[in-house]
Amino acid sequence: MRDYRARRRAAGLRLQRRWVALGEASAAIRTYSDHSLLDARSLAMHCVIAQKIAREPKLLQIAKRNLARWRQGSQPPAGYLAEWDRLLQKPLSELLGIITAADEQSARLRQSSPFAGVLNPQERKRIFEAFRA
Repeated sequence: MRDYRARRRAAGLRLQRRWVALGEASAAIRTYSDHSLLDARSLAMHCVIAQKIAREPKLLQIAKRNLARWRQGSQPPAGYLAEWDRLLQKPLSELLGIITAADEQSARLRQSSPFAGVLNPQERKRIFEAFRA
């Protein structure tokens, strides 16, 4: 765990929020979850994506092109396409708030994110290294 934290710090990532157990009952439930790690990594990636798009709004075109390409191949399911279409029409600050939120709906949306290609390979590698268990 120390190595994991050290890699996160070395990658420039820092803890913003932290889960705190409420009472002894929840302490018994706490277990390691690969899915939690993947969700945290996805959130970190989308935070970096949001920072880049805030600096360079034209990068939003990458997500729109990805959606257009997905429509042709019908991936992911059509419901996600329509949902992302609606989200990409929202004001930039609202969209960036949604993709970086720590709630269940945002976590679900990040699983079918159209932002592939916004991060360069070095940025992706830095985040993947930070979240390597």
